[in-house]
Amino acid sequence: MKIPLFYTLLFVTFLGFGQDNLTYQSPPESILELAEAPLAPSIRMDSKGNNIVFLYGSNFKSIDELSETEMRLGGLRINPITNIGSRTRYYIDVKVKNGKDAKEINISGLPENGRFANFTWSPNQEYMAFTNTITSGVELWVLDINKAQASKLSQPNLNANMGNPFTWFKDSHAILVTTLPANRKALIDTKEAIPTGPTISVSEAGVKAQNRTYQDLLKNENDEYNFELLAQAELYKFNLDGTSTLWKKSDMYRDLSFSPDGNYVMITTINRPFSYLVPYYRFPSSTTIYNVNGDFVNTFLEVPLIEDLPQGFMAERTGKRDISWRNDKPATLIWAEALDGGDPENDVAFRDEVFQQEAPFTGKIRSLLKTKDRFRFIQWGDDNTALAYDYWWNTRNTRTYLFNPSNNKQEPKVVFDRNYQDVYSNPGNFVTKKNHFDEYVLDLDKNNAFLTGDGYSDAGKFPFIDEINLENLKTTRLYQSTLTEQVEDISMALNANKGEYIVRIESKNEYPNYYIRNIKKRIGLIPLTQFENPFISIQNVQKEVIKYNRADGLELTGTLYLPTDYEAGKKYPMIMWAYPAEFKDKSSAGQNTKSSNEFTYPYYGSPIYWVTRGYVVLDDASFPIVGEGDEQPNDTFIVQLVSNAKAAIDAVDTLGYIDRDKVAVGGHSYGAFMTANLLSHSNLFAAGIARSGAYNRTLTPFGFQSEERNYWEAPEIYYEMSPFMHADTMKTPLLLIHGEADNNSGTYPLQSERYFNALKGLGAPVRLVMLPKESHGYAAKESILHLLWEQDEWLETYVKNRPETSEITD
Repeated sequence: MKIPLFYTLLFVTFLGFGQDNLTYQSPPESILELAEAPLAPSIRMDSKGNNIVFLYGSNFKSIDELSETEMRLGGLRINPITNIGSRTRYYIDVKVKNGKDAKEINISGLPENGRFANFTWSPNQEYMAFTNTITSGVELWVLDINKAQASKLSQPNLNANMGNPFTWFKDSHAILVTTLPANRKALIDTKEAIPTGPTISVSEAGVKAQNRTYQDLLKNENDEYNFELLAQAELYKFNLDGTSTLWKKSDMYRDLSFSPDGNYVMITTINRPFSYLVPYYRFPSSTTIYNVNGDFVNTFLEVPLIEDLPQGFMAERTGKRDISWRNDKPATLIWAEALDGGDPENDVAFRDEVFQQEAPFTGKIRSLLKTKDRFRFIQWGDDNTALAYDYWWNTRNTRTYLFNPSNNKQEPKVVFDRNYQDVYSNPGNFVTKKNHFDEYVLDLDKNNAFLTGDGYSDAGKFPFIDEINLENLKTTRLYQSTLTEQVEDISMALNANKGEYIVRIESKNEYPNYYIRNIKKRIGLIPLTQFENPFISIQNVQKEVIKYNRADGLELTGTLYLPTDYEAGKKYPMIMWAYPAEFKDKSSAGQNTKSSNEFTYPYYGSPIYWVTRGYVVLDDASFPIVGEGDEQPNDTFIVQLVSNAKAAIDAVDTLGYIDRDKVAVGGHSYGAFMTANLLSHSNLFAAGIARSGAYNRTLTPFGFQSEERNYWEAPEIYYEMSPFMHADTMKTPLLLIHGEADNNSGTYPLQSERYFNALKGLGAPVRLVMLPKESHGYAAKESILHLLWEQDEWLETYVKNRPETSEITD
């Protein structure tokens, strides 16, 4: 195989300026205009649909923000100066709308140049608490919804290193907050600290700890010291009148949760010993119950260090887990325990058993039910009605059980037993409402409940609302969308008995907006928001969902966009973007969840920008990897991958839109892994773009993505699926991009660096772009604009302007 001279010259030219100290670049104007278009706000709506809080964010962070001090400890990334997650995305403005017919208004009292996060409704939904991060720390603020007024409750002394640093008291008049200890010691500067000895890890014979390749783990005693200091916090009670009192002394607080009646608080703290193998949430922990005054009630659970779970996605630790409050009772705790020793290889009739215990948590423990597969959660209704859910990843199965929480002798009734990847048969989600504890429970009308679903089918997406009789399990359709030029989603029920629902409606050129729909009165839609399309230049782009068949007959889909300057009969270059997904049956793999009526929304990782540059774009192309019966999907990964790609190119070529010699493929993360494999095992593409991927699976030996088997159980799979192992066959121009601070499991920056070195050493046309300070997803404006520029240059050089007569390989 050889690379034509033309390609060699182009490659040298492109890398010529690529190897220089290149400053951040910006993409062409048509792409820049879309990338910088202002975003519509996120919204937080109360349960009655009366009040809406609008949260305005910036399109990007800045490289200055990403360059702020960061410590990576125990799976966390922390700014030790401000004491909040260093990758936190902030809002910069807040507005409110009081009443369905009111207009959006500004909030008085907000600080200038705010960086707002952690917005949380009070239980009565009259207030919303949030944090504001300044240069010296994190402040607690509260928004009075009816007055549209914000006020500061604390100094910049919150400890948000472990996540949201507060939770509301149930009376909505006070907030329980994690604050920095008054006497916190100084952190160790690990760059300057002088080692006192080596770091030693030990494995005992016969004790298996087959953990995935976590990032940002603790590495030594200095890291342990710093982690403990950064996790330590005091608990303070802040009243809305501005007063505060110490509620609990310093500890490593992980979770805070009030009982529905507000009389008890469940608090989980982190304990030593720490681990160098797993993140903080698998460190030892204690779960303790206190009363609302902070007095000790009892220690409910002690969990040891979790390093050595059995193998498999469905493995669990033994003992109490998934502890939560029962939403329909004042103060009752529920939890699950494994009946199979936590080992999915054990053959048992029931995997889990669910228990409950009432306050003061010293009395009788009562069994509620057993689940055939792994317990997930419960939706509570009343004394006689609740729904429990289980699932099993290996079979993609889930069950819904209807059971009587007051009578465990009454056999649970299986309401649904289905493949959760089968979207066409999805019965929907049960409707909930707030009860007198301000907790969400099943919305019941005597023996009836309600379901809302997406309504996917071969004909498209037509959401529905059903009523289900819990005695005979028969369903009655109350409503189904009939929109054919728009897409409707049922967001939430305002009042199921009255037929009032919040719906979201969009079209390919209409930005999604929210409305009230009454399915009983059949009156017109009542608009709640009026967001406008910020992407005017592509609002009329020709778009359709195409269906086509793989060689084995499996039906596939993709969303096809034509260039904004499309001319009938002209052949265009194409970009195909995809992400593989594993299935256990072909029926589910062939189902369509795309709609040509969905809003056309370009974001930094999207290929849609290039319709403005004269490209056909096939976005979200189906790349199912199917393994039925005893066969695992990855057993034939490469064959199916290439077959998916060929079917997509053939389908668009048959429509007459493209020059099939000018097709690029791209993807992010597992999509990057897909891209590298396609270039290694086929001659279908002129070029590829692979972002933040993993390319050598021997570096993730205890499983990756949806592969449960370890390397020693399936070495041929790990070898065959690793593009690094086939670098000698890869002769197609490949653009590798990676955030140099990638925090995703398995996609270490080393993956791209080593793959680039292999390809370079073998003479392949490849370019590696390492984005400073960026994680697995990219955030800084400078990085994203440069990313778009890199991709555009690559496509222009190796796809659009590739000569008609050239060849990629012999």
